[in-house]
Amino acid sequence: MLIVDDGSGEQWRYAVTPLKKGVPTFCDKPLAMTAKDAKGIATLARQTGTAFLSASSLRFVPDILALAKEAPQLGDIHLATATCGNELVYYGIHALSMAYAVLGRGAVSCVNVGQPGRNLVRVRFQNGCDLMLIVGERQWMRAGYQINLYGSKGWRSLTPVLNDLYWYLLDRFFDLVRTGRESVPIEEEVEVIAVLEAGKRSLTEKREVTLAEVLA
Repeated sequence: MLIVDDGSGEQWRYAVTPLKKGVPTFCDKPLAMTAKDAKGIATLARQTGTAFLSASSLRFVPDILALAKEAPQLGDIHLATATCGNELVYYGIHALSMAYAVLGRGAVSCVNVGQPGRNLVRVRFQNGCDLMLIVGERQWMRAGYQINLYGSKGWRSLTPVLNDLYWYLLDRFFDLVRTGRESVPIEEEVEVIAVLEAGKRSLTEKREVTLAEVLA
């Protein structure tokens, strides 16, 4: 089952029936607009044992995969930035997913020091790394994607080439169907949604928001 983005942010609802029937399912990004909804679908997929994938297509472009392999050569990475245009949850998932593909999971809290439509989200990870997620809507910045890593031994800046990015995404789904190998564990995608929700809430509430809060 391939569930494409319908613009609502609630396409996860269409995943319930195939998951219950044991039909391998791909759900386009974002998995949900809230961590609670994303967690619910992830729980259902695990309970039914059904193969399930939801991820940004940018996770699998060759440039990002190559950067993930190169990252250890930069030493300990304590600071990073990831940037893209448009709405924080709906499109910020692409920038954040690039960072997750390279840095891994483990975010604990977010502080958004930006303004409405101009998000500057400091994402703190359990290992001490700080990621600045920069997401600006159309009237404030041109769309595009970039990631920067600042390590103890070197820096790396990347604007990924996006040719055939949907092919790479679907290839990972079909590999999951054939082999059962998970490219992105469902729990990691839930964490991605939780970061985005926490960043959005932080701007509204003008405080640091933990992932534990949005996942409760």
